[in-house]
Amino acid sequence: MEKPHSPSCERNREPILGVLREHFADRRQVLEIGSGTGQHAVHFAAALPQLGWQSSDRAENLPGIRAWLDEAALPNTPPPLELDVGGAWPNGPFDAVFSANTLHIMAWPEVQRLFARLPVITTGDAVLAIYGPFNEQGRYSSDSNAAFDTWLKTRGAHMAIRDAEAVDALADAAGFRLRADVAMPANNRCRVWQRVHG
Repeated sequence: MEKPHSPSCERNREPILGVLREHFADRRQVLEIGSGTGQHAVHFAAALPQLGWQSSDRAENLPGIRAWLDEAALPNTPPPLELDVGGAWPNGPFDAVFSANTLHIMAWPEVQRLFARLPVITTGDAVLAIYGPFNEQGRYSSDSNAAFDTWLKTRGAHMAIRDAEAVDALADAAGFRLRADVAMPANNRCRVWQRVHG
């Protein structure tokens, strides 16, 4: 099959990698939630060979992810797992979790489910990194994000850019504390939490 391709993955992979190099430096097993095309998995696993990079997504996206992984043939990328946040989860334990451009696609109850499951599959000191657009105190960070949010709602009423404070509250309830909030290109953020109790 022809590999799926996301131009945004090509654009954002190096800035994200800079954050992961710092915060995943001492990590070993990463679960990527919502691997999409598989481009991020291949790029990050190649650049961070000490990590076992476990990609995952809904069933319909797995063939495309497999195409990227098979072509790269990296030793640290096991086959992708089927993961719908509302369904069954892998056992873990993972000492790191990564997700890019997923929270605004999921319905809010799915976002809540994602964070609620983290304590079950992660180690006691796990690091969580999430990339994407965030609102601050209910306000858009840019006109482009406001336009993007409007576009999202035309695709599905359940979609929306999430408020950073609301996401932080979910992380806190799961035992994760915010460690870094890094500004990224195109008015995105890469937010990093670490598990401190639970």
